[in-house]
Amino acid sequence: MSRIAGRFAQLATEGRRALIPYIVAGDPSRTATVPLMHALVSAGADIIELGVPFSDPMSEGPVIQQAHERALAHHTRLRDVLAMVAEFRQQDNDTPVLLMGYANPVEHMGYAAFADAAAEAGVDAALTVDLPPEEVADLNRELRRVAMDNIFLVAPTTPEARIRAIVEQASGFIYYVALKGVTGAGHLDVDDVAEHLAHIRAHTELPLAVGFGIKDADSAARIGQLANGVVVGSALVTHLAAAVADVDAEGQEAALLDAASGLMGSIRRGLDSIAS
Repeated sequence: MSRIAGRFAQLATEGRRALIPYIVAGDPSRTATVPLMHALVSAGADIIELGVPFSDPMSEGPVIQQAHERALAHHTRLRDVLAMVAEFRQQDNDTPVLLMGYANPVEHMGYAAFADAAAEAGVDAALTVDLPPEEVADLNRELRRVAMDNIFLVAPTTPEARIRAIVEQASGFIYYVALKGVTGAGHLDVDDVAEHLAHIRAHTELPLAVGFGIKDADSAARIGQLANGVVVGSALVTHLAAAVADVDAEGQEAALLDAASGLMGSIRRGLDSIAS
């Protein structure tokens, strides 16, 4: 059983939902990323979604695009991100880590080389935004060879035939995008989310995590009543950027970790308030 499957199984027995924060590796600095990952876990994160910086993150809204730009300004590349995961694993061998990124860096490294390097570093899964299920067979073969999960997005506009194709290729969990458009857009419609999750569940027994639009304890709790987990991305990235905006270099890491702990702790309490 993979770390991700094991974590969802553990949470299910406890009647709890997974809290999955998203950060971009290298933002606001390369040295702060690993301490930030540990702070998120200490505050209640169950799975870390670590964004791989990319020059054209087309699925992201302005907030996360700017985070990618800051990380790239610090020369953070895929191999640097893998090194961060390996460093994280020196102290935490339990928390699943998911790499979220785009196909170009993975293809440049080569699927087999990426799978080997990621598995050696301690990565548990990949989510490659722009690699559709029709084109993922070669990558999936390599990920399965090293027992890594492949996570896919399902959107409100995803047709039924495509949902079937996605769940045939996916493992770990399904990431449902609660809003149309890029990250950080729009407002949650809980009834609409419930309807789409029920439709996806007709095709798979994998856990369902919901992202895009989870901003605070209240929104997390409302979605947590429907899903197996929630992903917090743009709200967290915005919160962290604001925390270090007017802080000098010496105080940035402390401000960053305090901000991460505060927001994650609040959302964790919101999710646990619905535990059953």
